[in-house]
Amino acid sequence: MGLTKEQLVEDIDAVAAREPAIAAALEKVGYPEARIRPTGYRTLLRTIVGQQVSVAAASSMWNKLEAHLGEDTPTDRLLASSFDELRACGLSRQKQGYARSLCELVESGALDLENLPADDEAAIEELTRIKGIGRWSAEIYLLFAEGRRDIWPAGDLAVQAGIGKILRLEERPSEKKTRALADDWRPHRGAVAILTWHSYNNPAL
Repeated sequence: MGLTKEQLVEDIDAVAAREPAIAAALEKVGYPEARIRPTGYRTLLRTIVGQQVSVAAASSMWNKLEAHLGEDTPTDRLLASSFDELRACGLSRQKQGYARSLCELVESGALDLENLPADDEAAIEELTRIKGIGRWSAEIYLLFAEGRRDIWPAGDLAVQAGIGKILRLEERPSEKKTRALADDWRPHRGAVAILTWHSYNNPAL
């Protein structure tokens, strides 16, 4: 389960108490809503389906995949599906490869999504064994599904732009700079990341 509203408020307040720019932004845009996704294989499969397509296209593909595989989209049913069956659901050859990689790791027990390492970097390393799941996707899963409170997706362009806006920087900071800027906000960086998304296109800031 992702960070609850109460956890977001607690963690943002902890950072705002020592970072005036965060406190000032918070006063203008208010607290963000919680972003929660279910843990487990289906969330990662949906991430793969939604890569590099519009929200509407991803939703259409997912609905077709559910209709084909069944509501629980079981791993064995996907692995038993032919190329043409998955193609009819909208999955390209590349996405089929990624989906099969995920299903094979789960089926074999090589990836246990209910018992990922407690260390965030180790958990990211585990998730990125899945073809098609890069660092960003792994971080988003750990933040929104597992509610890990110190995840900081510094490679996310909206996080970079949002933190640049909050800190009144002249230009969007690089991934390296974005990572460095948040060092003093440990172990509450996940809530700050959600605040940056909330602030990114907010006209109040």
